[in-house]
Amino acid sequence: VLSGTWSSAWPQQGAMQTAVVRCMPGEPKLTISFCLDGSHKHMLRDQDEPVGKVLTRIGHNLTKNQGKGKKKKRGEEPSERAQPAAEVKLLFGEEPVQESMVNSEAWRDGTVLCVGEVRYAVLRNAPTFTSAELPRSLMAGFPVCPKLQLEFGNMEDCEFTWFKETWYISGENWVEVGSGRVFVPSNEDIGSRLQLRCLPKDATRNGLVKELQSEGAIEAGPGTCTFDTRHLFTQQLMQWPELRVVSYNILADVYAQTELSKTVLYPYCAPYALELDYRINLIRKELSGYNADLICLQEVDKGVFEDSLIPAMDAFGFDGVFRIKEKQHEGLATFYRRTRFHLKSSHDVVLSEALGSDSLHSDLLQNLSSKPDLKEKVLQRSTSLQVSLLQDLLQPERCLCVANTHLYWHPTGGNVRLVQMGVALTHLGHVISTVSPGAALVFCGDFNSTPHSGVCELLTHSSVPQSHSDWFSSGLDHHCPMHLVSPFPPLLSACGTPPYTNYVGGFQGCLDYIYIQPDHMKVTQVIPLPSHEEVTTYEALPSVSHPSDHISLVCDLHWSPQNNQ
Repeated sequence: VLSGTWSSAWPQQGAMQTAVVRCMPGEPKLTISFCLDGSHKHMLRDQDEPVGKVLTRIGHNLTKNQGKGKKKKRGEEPSERAQPAAEVKLLFGEEPVQESMVNSEAWRDGTVLCVGEVRYAVLRNAPTFTSAELPRSLMAGFPVCPKLQLEFGNMEDCEFTWFKETWYISGENWVEVGSGRVFVPSNEDIGSRLQLRCLPKDATRNGLVKELQSEGAIEAGPGTCTFDTRHLFTQQLMQWPELRVVSYNILADVYAQTELSKTVLYPYCAPYALELDYRINLIRKELSGYNADLICLQEVDKGVFEDSLIPAMDAFGFDGVFRIKEKQHEGLATFYRRTRFHLKSSHDVVLSEALGSDSLHSDLLQNLSSKPDLKEKVLQRSTSLQVSLLQDLLQPERCLCVANTHLYWHPTGGNVRLVQMGVALTHLGHVISTVSPGAALVFCGDFNSTPHSGVCELLTHSSVPQSHSDWFSSGLDHHCPMHLVSPFPPLLSACGTPPYTNYVGGFQGCLDYIYIQPDHMKVTQVIPLPSHEEVTTYEALPSVSHPSDHISLVCDLHWSPQNNQ
């Protein structure tokens, strides 16, 4: 998903060039980086080594490089063409640093490295981009977010300048087209490559500029997407006491790229539209346009989280946490706007492990034991529950308990999902009562359950009877009816029950939900889902205009007045 080339530019400090030294306490080595005779030097030396040895090595390397490629003339003595060794010294306040001083003390801010006539201002632990990459796929109208790793700097202080490639009679040229960490190419940029100039900074210092160039050119986008109209309802950020929540199964790449997906599940979808590079462009744009405060995602590949979502969401103002699904390469991600929320603690669990080992669920486990086949089926599932306690920075006495899950998928697994939801609710009740009493629950996810399922009844009625049909969902061998009770009063589905949140060739139905406690929060706006015409423009989902087989749920919530402290 990421590619491109990069290089570092070595700025001059007044009349001097720059040498960058990285020296960390507790590490045996330090690095010294500078540009000499047009080539980058990167030296790795012991911290406790006398600085004189390094200076000698620099001088030796310079002399050796100067002698390369020079052939001795016949009859000429070696000394006749030998170049005098350049004087190499380290100064502090124009006084030479003692050559016996160890590297860790000698190389400090304010020192000057002199190599012959060339002088270098030494920057110790300067702001540095240790890695930087541009996305491989660039599309007009879709945000481009570099993946950056910064050391000794503050990302908010850094400067970013974007250029596009143009061609004149004289050859290639680069024209400035934007600034800031995120750039959205226009149709006028189609066919051009991008260049990004990154200046790492902190409050008082600049580091070395890093320049990136995209491997490929900007391509045309798909035109109108299913989320474009929805963005008209979410153009502004929320203000206290409101917040905006998104829940979205984004379709894991590990599933989208299977032969089953291409030939059976989504045969109507253009192959290029199932490619991750294409879909991630749409996902980034969709998520950024919602201006949300809280985003819960399901089916997130680990690589997608690290390489695509984290760089983009960080640039959009979000911090995030990830929970991998055991035995899988995908999991759950929760992002929260960093100016609105602070992560107090996480309380994630694997539901089957909690059921088997936590005494909170001993009664449920004992009931399951009467049906060993069902018990084994439940305990084999790797379904996780991601739980994040978030403090509202605008009203620090307010906390959210944000739950995110993706329940068992099988059509006949209603009984398994009931047990999973029973474990989840018990765990959530325990977390709130023991860790953050009074926290408001926001429960998001792909529950793989339709509105009349036992799972939804347990959530909306606080209990489900042993006569519910889901207990019979997989036959008599797995029939284990029980009366499940939730520790929460009836919850509210904030987005109601749309006709569908999942629309594929062989199934259409409502599987995704955002549940809230109505005594803690009220719903002020549900962002309309795409019209049926938009969803079916390319027969079903995913499509060239929609990156997943699911549709995101988006709603605006309002803290209830009775909860004011």
